[in-house]
Amino acid sequence: MKPNFNLNDKVAVITGGGGALGSCIAQSLSESGVKIAILDLSEESAQKTIDLIESNGGEGIGFASNVLSKDSIEKISQDIIAKWGRVDILLNAAGGNMQGATIAVDQTIFDLSIDDFKKVTELNLNGSVIPSLVFGEIMAQQKSGSIINYSSMSVDRVITRVVGYSASKAGIENFTRWMAVEMALKFGSGVRVNAIAPGFFVGNQNRALLLNEDGSYTERGDTIIRNTPMKRFGEAEELNGAIHFLCSEAAKFITGVVLPIDGGFSAFSGV
Repeated sequence: MKPNFNLNDKVAVITGGGGALGSCIAQSLSESGVKIAILDLSEESAQKTIDLIESNGGEGIGFASNVLSKDSIEKISQDIIAKWGRVDILLNAAGGNMQGATIAVDQTIFDLSIDDFKKVTELNLNGSVIPSLVFGEIMAQQKSGSIINYSSMSVDRVITRVVGYSASKAGIENFTRWMAVEMALKFGSGVRVNAIAPGFFVGNQNRALLLNEDGSYTERGDTIIRNTPMKRFGEAEELNGAIHFLCSEAAKFITGVVLPIDGGFSAFSGV
């Protein structure tokens, strides 16, 4: 029997959808007939993604939102249900890092800012937990839906410097497995919770960390490439196929997994 990858007329909510990765998957899903709700801290960024979707004949709506406010997310969920009647997909792409939660080359762990560590943990972990609770409840009532969280290479491998980001993404993987089990046991097999673990992709937040102004690799960028068997950074669109798969009926017996999309980084021993 041919696997069913059809996503036409599904409704997807994408947090952080104004960012590079969120915007890219939004456009890709829209081209497959998915109705898109973009949530972003910046209303301007959310609308920019919606404009791109609509310019290609897609259907979408943007919201300025705070993923750390359950009241805000609940209000938005009501608006989405009023417009489209359901939510089939949740992509928790919102996240980030802060300088004080990162250990610079001339610092040690004892220079860590606990305040920034808390903020990074709240954004990356709580910022996925809260939307998962709000939209997951809708999916539980529907008896169907797919939640996809965003993990990181910094969970299984110690990526130096990014201590706050690493800890919060480790929490994401645990929560992904926990919620996957909870939903299946109590609400049936129709609601699935998985995660992707992107490798290294050049974006606005990390460009200066990985690339020099002339396009050559920084010392850190070179170290990453030497430990990536494919010998390159990823392109944002290279996440899309895996996400399409996990959202579709073709993956209906898959829940609680974390899928690396990393050019072989997580498989490589370095020797």
